[in-house]
Order: sequence, then structure tokens, then C-alpha cells
Amino acid sequence: DKIYVMSIVCKNNKKVTFRCTEKDLVGDVPEARYGHSIDVVCSRGRSMGVLFGGRSYMPSTQRTTEKWNSVADCLPYVFLVDFEFGCVTSYILPELQDGLSFHVSIARNDTIYILGGHSLANNVRPANLYRIQVDLPLGSPAINCTVLPG
Repeated sequence: DKIYVMSIVCKNNKKVTFRCTEKDLVGDVPEARYGHSIDVVCSRGRSMGVLFGGRSYMPSTQRTTEKWNSVADCLPYVFLVDFEFGCVTSYILPELQDGLSFHVSIARNDTIYILGGHSLANNVRPANLYRIQVDLPLGSPAINCTVLPG
């Protein structure tokens, strides 16, 4: 239920240091995960983080002695994270059927491109390129996904 934001602090003596800020998250807080991506998009003068994919450990209530360290794909939700206020909103995009882990993503302005990754649920490594566009008007954000096959 927290996010850690790393930033660079430049001082007058030209020494560069890093600052880590801990921010509590509220709203549709994503479960703990690894193998995910988080990118920053900018639209209409606003910016937000976009979190997608990853794997997480099975909840302790579902673990057995034989599978105490089992992992599962995270659901294929896209999370918008407001770094200033810590508000998180989740979105379901029909084009994203699997919660891909260990994919590559890159953001440019209001668009994120996602390529590759792996799904444990069906052992698939999709060849698709996903384009997610985020519009950040003053009201509710709009997210659209386009699948660019092959």
C-alpha cells in the first residue's frame, strides 16, 4: 500500500544525491508484485504513473505445504497512479487478456508501448505490441489500448 519515488537532488557543490520519498496509496491499490512495469505518461500538462503486469506470491490462505512459495500472474489491470496525492485507479482493457510478466515497456508523451513478456497461466509469450494511450483531462482519465499484431 505504498510507493517509493526516487529522485535526484543536485546541490550547489554539484554533488548529486538520491532522495527516496515514501507515499501511501489509496483507492484501487495494486497487490505487491515483481516483473511488472511502471511508466510515466504526460497529457494535457498532467502526468501519472501507469503500472501493468507482474507476478505475485499466492495469498497465504491458498498456499499448501507443497506449494508454499508458489507465484501467479497478476490480473491484467492497468493502474493509474497519481504520484502527488497517492490516488490509484484500476482499469480493465479487453485487449489485455493476460497479466504479462517480464515484458518491456516504454512511454512517450501520452502513450505506452508494451512488448513481450510471459504468462504463467497459459505459458504464452505473445508477439503482439500493445499501444496504451492515456488522456488526462481535468475530469476522469480515458485509457485506450490498441493491439498491433506480430
